[in-house]
Amino acid sequence: MNCRDNCGACCTAPSITSPIPGMPNGKPAGVRCVQLDGNNRCRVFGKPERPAFCGGLQPSMEMCGDSREQAMRWLATLERETRP
Repeated sequence: MNCRDNCGACCTAPSITSPIPGMPNGKPAGVRCVQLDGNNRCRVFGKPERPAFCGGLQPSMEMCGDSREQAMRWLATLERETRP
């Protein structure tokens, strides 16, 4: 499965605890990553500075659903259920 155009849910919904270029302390859940461009595409996709967490999130029907809204809900639920 490929990423949905103009989505960026996986770069907004989850918290990321590792450094991101421009966000040295990572980002909290629900905060848009500074590396998302105007089309919600990752500026560091495929680059070594991209966090391993981000590379581990692979698009799937379960995660992405039929819309950005569904993806945001699924990822927010996952975030709550895996919170320490």
